[in-house]
Amino acid sequence: MGKPLRWLLSLALLIGALGTAGAASAAQPDTTHRPADARGADGSGADGSRAGTTDPTGTTGPTDTAATATDPTDTADTADIKDRILAIPGMSLIQEKPVEGYRYFVLDYTQPIDHRHPSRGTFEQRITLLHKGVDRPTVFFTGGYNVSTTPSRSEPTQIVDGNQVSLEYRYFTPSRPDPADWTKLDIWQAASDQHRVFTALKKIYPRKWLATGGSKGGMTATYFERYYPRDMDGVVAYVAPDDVVNDEDSAYDRFLATVGTKACRERVEAVQREALVRRGPLERKYADWARAGGYTFTTVGTLDKAYEAVVLDYVWAFWQYSLLSDCESIPADAKAATDQEIYDSIDTISGFSAYTDQGLEQYTPYYYQAGTQLGSPDIEQPWLGGLSRYGYQPPRHFVPRSIPMRFDPRVMPDVDGWVRHHADHMLFVYGQNDPWGSERFSVGPGAHDSYVFTAPGANHGANVAGLAAAQKAKATARILDWAGVAPASVRKDENRARPLAPFDRKLDRRELTRGPALMP
Repeated sequence: MGKPLRWLLSLALLIGALGTAGAASAAQPDTTHRPADARGADGSGADGSRAGTTDPTGTTGPTDTAATATDPTDTADTADIKDRILAIPGMSLIQEKPVEGYRYFVLDYTQPIDHRHPSRGTFEQRITLLHKGVDRPTVFFTGGYNVSTTPSRSEPTQIVDGNQVSLEYRYFTPSRPDPADWTKLDIWQAASDQHRVFTALKKIYPRKWLATGGSKGGMTATYFERYYPRDMDGVVAYVAPDDVVNDEDSAYDRFLATVGTKACRERVEAVQREALVRRGPLERKYADWARAGGYTFTTVGTLDKAYEAVVLDYVWAFWQYSLLSDCESIPADAKAATDQEIYDSIDTISGFSAYTDQGLEQYTPYYYQAGTQLGSPDIEQPWLGGLSRYGYQPPRHFVPRSIPMRFDPRVMPDVDGWVRHHADHMLFVYGQNDPWGSERFSVGPGAHDSYVFTAPGANHGANVAGLAAAQKAKATARILDWAGVAPASVRKDENRARPLAPFDRKLDRRELTRGPALMP
């Protein structure tokens, strides 16, 4: 009963953080966001400067050590692309894998633990590179978690028929310093990782660059644009939450009260309620499963807390990963269902491994970020009555107590305000039935050539292909234009916009792989 640790948070769609208080908000970035046509060919501004960050102490943001050492462009253009990449100081090859039509590299890149103080230690950050050609645009993909070493293309990469650089988020193993100074895990440090990778590779890939990512990866792409607005020529952020005020989560309650149909909502809610009514016998099943698999509950505290956390995720997880049509898979009469049917439904949708020590360990960096900068949802679920003992537990409960945490409420409002007033060449795509879209990014009057689109009926796997026809054409046309590869026919009529690369069954997987429920 139950399933092993298969709740790996990877968006096969490839659509698909923090520090102590003040670490990122203390860094005041250059907010001069130039239109793409004002940027130099190397990503610099028209004056040749490159956006960095300067904090009030006078410490400038990351030193581009990769750019100041041997310049890989000194190598003849006819040199093998692998040799040119490995000529970048700090870049090392882990593996090259065969991919038809591409070269595919798994790499390590030496990064400073602290971009404000590069001399204070380094770590190796995992990168993958899908090479199409130096004459093609490049898409910088961030999943916000571990990077997959299986070759694949994000949707923008297929649209522009370009190269793709994928970066593992700092502190997700193996891209973690040892020992780990958790105060250096914040969204500015992560954006500076990206800036440094971009600076190094732009010399080899001089065409336009787009940033993209899904969910936490979409958040990551947005934060990168906020802190280094001159690097990218466009951003495509999928299903990216924007939790501006962490203590105000009524938008999620309003969403869950109206999502889908009344019949489906009641069906899912009834199973969740029944799982708490039958807490005793179902927890015994859970305990038997944990004992047989060697699972423990030291971080969350008790099996009872872990059980309730999984059950409380059930409704959210259903809408995050399922479609309205999937309601038929939920027991129709929860009260008449057997214990095993209720247990299996909770496990299938939420995953009983999620809050074990073994399930939490991989995601410690995420929960740390949620509890220090990103914020996390706290929903009411009134249909449960008084059956919940703990309510939605905060991220602090999912991070080992040996790691200090303190929440900084200034960081997300700063990013949100910047996007509203300074977004330039940014596209946000959300799913109509995805809970994470309840709190989303918006673009205001100060934004330029930026859009927020919603895919009808879509869940957390929403993408451009799932948009209504007019928005799909607009989004595809803008992505092609930002990448500098829009055909003349598309520039005249955006309704003629199509992906430049044909769909590839191996590289362009569009299914959404489940992960721990209350994680973007």
